[in-house]
Amino acid sequence: MRINIVVVDDDPGFRRIATTLLTARGLRVVAESRDGASALAAVRAHRPDGLLLDLHLPDLDGLAVARLLTEEEYPPRTVLTSTDKSLWSPEELRSAGIEFFVAKDKLFDADLRSMFTRTAP
Repeated sequence: MRINIVVVDDDPGFRRIATTLLTARGLRVVAESRDGASALAAVRAHRPDGLLLDLHLPDLDGLAVARLLTEEEYPPRTVLTSTDKSLWSPEELRSAGIEFFVAKDKLFDADLRSMFTRTAP
């Protein structure tokens, strides 16, 4: 089964790197977005399994995007990324619909496939 991902980051270089890493791990990137508004549109258009979401975007921040997506019928599994250290507790992130936080400099070492794989309840 293919796991479809949308990559959201305002830096085109990071989007390219993230797409390469996700693809190398057997995930399929179905769209890339540079801001929160286009991320919301991409999720609604593609209904991905997962969202690799930057915290700092030019319009909405990643937390706002994630919160809005929790209102969708089938929200994607969301992994937040940033160059900043996470200032939020795991509980705060989960309440925003974010399942994981990965610092951008740790993305290469992260087990991205398992982060985007849903386990049966």
